Amino acid sequence: MNNLTLRHFRYFEALAQHGHFGRAAEACGISQPALSTQIRDLEDIVGGALVERSARQVRLTRFGEEFAPRVRDILRAVDELGDLARASQSWLSGRLRIGVIPTVAPYLLPGIVGSLNRLHPGLDIHVRETLTAKLLRELAEGRLDTAIVALPVSEPSFTEAPLFAEEFLLVRPAEEAAKPVPNIDMLKEMRLLLLEEGHCFRDQALAFCNMTTALPREVLEGSSLSTLVQMVGSGIGVTLIPEMAVTVETRSANVALARFGPPPPRRTIGMIWRRTSPLAGQLQHIADVVRQTAEALREPSPALPPA
Repeated sequence: MNNLTLRHFRYFEALAQHGHFGRAAEACGISQPALSTQIRDLEDIVGGALVERSARQVRLTRFGEEFAPRVRDILRAVDELGDLARASQSWLSGRLRIGVIPTVAPYLLPGIVGSLNRLHPGLDIHVRETLTAKLLRELAEGRLDTAIVALPVSEPSFTEAPLFAEEFLLVRPAEEAAKPVPNIDMLKEMRLLLLEEGHCFRDQALAFCNMTTALPREVLEGSSLSTLVQMVGSGIGVTLIPEMAVTVETRSANVALARFGPPPPRRTIGMIWRRTSPLAGQLQHIADVVRQTAEALREPSPALPPA
């Protein structure tokens, strides 16, 4: 075992994560043959097969499945040593891995990254945009340093720092602009357009409509807020979008916006990180920067007809 290196572990962890030699090699910045050679070298050192190779995908062997979490723990401990060294410095520098949910990333991420780069030019920012469940898992496993998600996540091992709250607005075809804003019971009878399963925004919209156990009469799904708004503009149905997305998503769509009556549907966006992270102090500072940037980027609420 004396020939084991962290490089072996990082390559194996990438392969276990992606389940594909090509994607894992791309993530590691090496060629696919070089990755394959390193994995075979690792298997020779540990004395057993770690993966089952096929033309389309890679599966972990039983030994590989037992090996993977231990490798992940080792890599997380090594990364935390580096974080501990960075935490002892009086300035922010080095790699910062930020995860962001898709219903936030397009609207706030460019401004946030710009502010962090300007205030802390030594930061090497890596961004991961994906669904909440994946972000929580990758944060817990040490693949991310922090994540921007909808709160609460109710996970005791994470620190939650609220950033801001925003309303959900109703989007409907432009010709319906003069109609009364539908209440919850009326929404249940309409063709409601929602994001695909897995998006927390979908769950929040359903919760507002009191549809957590029974879906409305007609539901259509889309992969993004942009798709939903364009479908509404074509007269297919109605949807809800967060206030931060209004300017970007509705400027070229033939739609009308309206606010719901009190209490309006809302969500709280926040930043989370592991309570045990050595970078907790720096991450709290970054949360303050993100909060200030988000407030500066958020445009004044459009004048909309009341419910």
